[in-house]
Amino acid sequence: MTPAETTETTLAGILADRTVEGVLFEKLVGGGVRCHACGHRCFIPDGLKGICKIRYNEGGVLKVPRGYAAALQVDPIEKKPFFHAYPGALALSFGMMGCDYHCGYCQNWVTSQALRDPIAVAPVTDIEPADLIRLARRHGAKVITSTYNEPLITSEWAVEIFKEAKKEGLVCSYVSNGNGTPEVLDYIAPYVTIYKVDLKGFSQKHYRDLGGQLQPVLDTIRGLKQRGIWVEVVTLVVPGFNDSEEELTQIAEFLADVDLNIPWHVTAFHEDYRMTSNGNTTASMLLRAYEIGRRAGLKFIYPGNIPGAVGDLESTHCPNCAAVVIGRHGFRVTSYRLKDGKCPDCAIPIPGVWDGAAVVGRNGIPRPVSV
Repeated sequence: MTPAETTETTLAGILADRTVEGVLFEKLVGGGVRCHACGHRCFIPDGLKGICKIRYNEGGVLKVPRGYAAALQVDPIEKKPFFHAYPGALALSFGMMGCDYHCGYCQNWVTSQALRDPIAVAPVTDIEPADLIRLARRHGAKVITSTYNEPLITSEWAVEIFKEAKKEGLVCSYVSNGNGTPEVLDYIAPYVTIYKVDLKGFSQKHYRDLGGQLQPVLDTIRGLKQRGIWVEVVTLVVPGFNDSEEELTQIAEFLADVDLNIPWHVTAFHEDYRMTSNGNTTASMLLRAYEIGRRAGLKFIYPGNIPGAVGDLESTHCPNCAAVVIGRHGFRVTSYRLKDGKCPDCAIPIPGVWDGAAVVGRNGIPRPVSV
């Protein structure tokens, strides 16, 4: 057995003790199952795993993760990033293991790629929904977020948590690659208020390189909007991968066709994990993407990941009079001027999920938490 196989076998054994029967699947003749948690819609014969490697068939039943966290942190909501929901709020962020993609530039690879890559190892902490709600309260978090791995493939666990979290007044959210299905969106929709989708490009070839397909992500963005969930979209602008004028224009025009008010975050790539030869994204590249978004008619475009390098474009401007209604620097809210969700200067409504308040001036530094 190779070191990679040994690591996977050991970790798989640890995780197998932390599983339950899933919901998002159908049983098939002959003992196989069809998983509906992500756009791969894996057919999984008895004894085998899906592409994500964490959902597997045991005796004709799909077993799915439950009862642990592999990453746990309190983040500013702006880090997710959500710029049009609860400015300055804190989000208790939790993640499990596994992903249905294998992006070479993944910044959460120690959890997302743990069953594929022998050097990707993260500790597992047993935890229950009540523990997570208690931690959110202890740290003053308004939001609870499923993130760090791909949340769609652990949706049964997220919904178990979110059912209790909503009872306690917490806002529930996903930070996801968007490789969904109608079944999983229907399953999470009663609980998820805000959802960030990574739209990684507009090329089927590029999506195949990452282990996915483009169309399910486009369908997810439309499907979230149709279900009344607040959506923000991020495109990590990777030099030499998805930064062509054509591809960025296609992304912007697609979003504009769905809803001109969708916030589009165009963020800077830095060399990481297995992608270390493309060069880092510059501020000028982000500004070019910003202009492409403007030409497509998008009202809210945010160049990100290089604080202070793009003028005041990290801030939210009124699309009617251009006044700054929410000031930002990096993950920190510097000013908040909305009045009942409207621009204070011209009274135009600013789309988003607002509660009439914001936390201004918090340092915006993420911090790990312990159970």
